Amino acid sequence: MERWRGRVALVTGASVGIGAAIAVELVRLGMKVVGCARDVAKIQKLAAECQSAGHPGVLVPFKCDLTKEEEILAMFAAIKEQHKGVDVCINNAGLSHPEPLLSGKTSGWKNIMDVNVLALSICTREAYQSMKERNVDDGHIININSMCGHHVFDFADLHFYTGTKYAVTALTEGLRQELRAEKSHIRATSISPGLVVTEFVSRANNPDQVAGIYASYKALQAKDLASAVTYVLSAPPHVQIGELLLEAIQ
Repeated sequence: MERWRGRVALVTGASVGIGAAIAVELVRLGMKVVGCARDVAKIQKLAAECQSAGHPGVLVPFKCDLTKEEEILAMFAAIKEQHKGVDVCINNAGLSHPEPLLSGKTSGWKNIMDVNVLALSICTREAYQSMKERNVDDGHIININSMCGHHVFDFADLHFYTGTKYAVTALTEGLRQELRAEKSHIRATSISPGLVVTEFVSRANNPDQVAGIYASYKALQAKDLASAVTYVLSAPPHVQIGELLLEAIQ
């Protein structure tokens, strides 16, 4: 990770869970991390904790609603002005609602699509353009995907979410193909975890289901995903880890 010290990483959805763990770990390893979320107060608290711990990097909180393209573009403009640009983009933000295909609300589906697919694609595009205009040819774009991006589980509440994660799998591969066509050495990686102990499960499911889910399956911890990100970033520049699947040993 030494070559990343002092360089800029954007982590979306950095206020809680996986995003928070990734942001703090990258700061611990000396990166300048722009952490964005709608609830910026939680990131401000994380930033203060990083500073108190004496981490060599810095966490820069940024308030951004990823469902609004104008806010994403404003964030990238601010990063350009204040930090020159993005070297690593970690598309971590994601959400789900218990909206089955046969009875779900269109508004819920649109919200999931806006965050899981469109925001990820916009951030990817803007991160690439940031790298390209500064001649950064060793950048990295990491999409936090899901096992749901590779398998359709028999759980109706997650079926639309699963569709968006299959899209992330396809988008990451498509990104690699486009980067290859541009003869770019910017790398693209999809990290697909199984069940993780975060607020995501309680937000995405009915309350009476949450305890049963955690009782039925052993779950990963958010720090496991942070370790996966540093593993991917630590690979030699000529090595691309295209897909990384993680699950807890049951």
